[in-house]
Amino acid sequence: MVAWNNFDKLESYKTLQGLKNQVELKSVMAGANGAKRVAEYSVPMSNGMAYNFAAKQVDDTVLEALQGLADEAELIDKYSALFNGEVINTGEKRLVLHQLTRGQLGGDVIADGVNKREFYVKQQERIAEFANKVHNGEIVNEKGEKFTTAVQIGIGGSDLGPRAMYLALENWAKVTGTFKMEARFISNVDPDDAASVLAGVDVAHSIFILVSKSGTTLETLTNESFVKDALKKAGLDASKHMIAVTSDASPLAKSADYLDAFFMDDYIGGRYSSTSSVGGAILSLAFGPDVFARFLNGAAEEDKLARNVDVRKNPAMLDALIGVYERNILGYETTAVLPYSQALSRFPAHLQQLDMESNGKSVNRFGEPVDYVTGPVIFGEPGTNGQHSFYQLLHQGTDIIPLQFVGFKKSQMATDVVIEDSTSQQKLCANVAAQIMAFACGKDDDNRNKYFEGNRPSSIIVGDQLTPETLGALLAHFENKVMFQGFVWNLNSFDQEGVQLGKTLAKKVLSGDTSDALAAYAKLLDI
Repeated sequence: MVAWNNFDKLESYKTLQGLKNQVELKSVMAGANGAKRVAEYSVPMSNGMAYNFAAKQVDDTVLEALQGLADEAELIDKYSALFNGEVINTGEKRLVLHQLTRGQLGGDVIADGVNKREFYVKQQERIAEFANKVHNGEIVNEKGEKFTTAVQIGIGGSDLGPRAMYLALENWAKVTGTFKMEARFISNVDPDDAASVLAGVDVAHSIFILVSKSGTTLETLTNESFVKDALKKAGLDASKHMIAVTSDASPLAKSADYLDAFFMDDYIGGRYSSTSSVGGAILSLAFGPDVFARFLNGAAEEDKLARNVDVRKNPAMLDALIGVYERNILGYETTAVLPYSQALSRFPAHLQQLDMESNGKSVNRFGEPVDYVTGPVIFGEPGTNGQHSFYQLLHQGTDIIPLQFVGFKKSQMATDVVIEDSTSQQKLCANVAAQIMAFACGKDDDNRNKYFEGNRPSSIIVGDQLTPETLGALLAHFENKVMFQGFVWNLNSFDQEGVQLGKTLAKKVLSGDTSDALAAYAKLLDI
């Protein structure tokens, strides 16, 4: 059995405290030594990618201490316990099985009398069959015409991950001939969201995917009613235009209101559900089941790397441990995720939920307060747009904010122009390389407005091109990073009680059961 101890009770915590300010980036990244460091401080990922941490404030001494932390905290043993079906989600007393949606790392996991790996594979097969029938014209609208658009209705993890994955592959699919259907997303209970989406699609040729595990999510059911009303006004039978992704025990599971229902379960949290039916339905309809399978394979390959006990061969664990060092020892409160790929425009938003909902906790997995800081604030935007926005604060602000860059050598669409002796893609890559060095080394200047202190740490994940496989690997890397950090901090990274209180109070407002300031705010908003 593994031991679950608070981070500050570990001997390795004390060791790391003695290594604060161990590395000055200005010194180690300059000149020939910097070039050697870039070559050496890199860990291979799957599918030809690499995690490069040369511009992080670590050296071999810090890395040795981080290896000691990984060993003492039994991170790999805890990961093995997770994918072998132990109850890791202590708050809800549940297994945590999102890795099973894309591969079997350990033995069979039996829960509720069901082989869960077989259950997830069956849902993937059912979704593939359904998507192929839609694409082949076997499943059509009421006039016998093919569906051309898929619209996902869901919120939180039912929206952010699948939306980010769709946008990441949309242009790639169009170039490679695998694009099948346009996808749109309705998430916000704000009626302007649903109205805007519905105004931009041909509802007669649209198939709607309602995603709610419980079948009771207020925002999602409200938007479903909005969509059903639009279909009715168009003279269409909503049951011929909708499918559900839900649990097999929910009221949506066997309802005649849907063409079909595909299942998930309580062992996969919303923010970890992109590789389940939640992402599978929309991505298989948009790009075809084969592309979704490639995406799953990319994630599975990265999961395998996360089993390595050596931090220099385990990119997700190393990324996690460096993040812990930055958060708990160096005192950095925020991390910026900066993909230099327009296709990843919504990836930082997905990571906001993944990281902050998982590790935004102040009690340990047993409900006891912790005496150290935990999850950082996550934000980000694609480069180079961000350079002309918030990079000012990143370069010259009073806070040091660690940076996680993502970059690819090739564009997705293979369309480019040469301007001033370089292509747009070369300019993009030049910018990310320049930013890494500018943040690390800064610039001396007698004019303090033009002075850059430097010593601003960053890492970069580099790949050849953003494809289904590399996208899956990227997703799994960050999922596993968050998991390992939760293990170090002794948190339950798989519940989200922080989202429940607001929901409860909103229901009280709508029912009229309010008093004091809550009633005053309701009146202010004319409810």
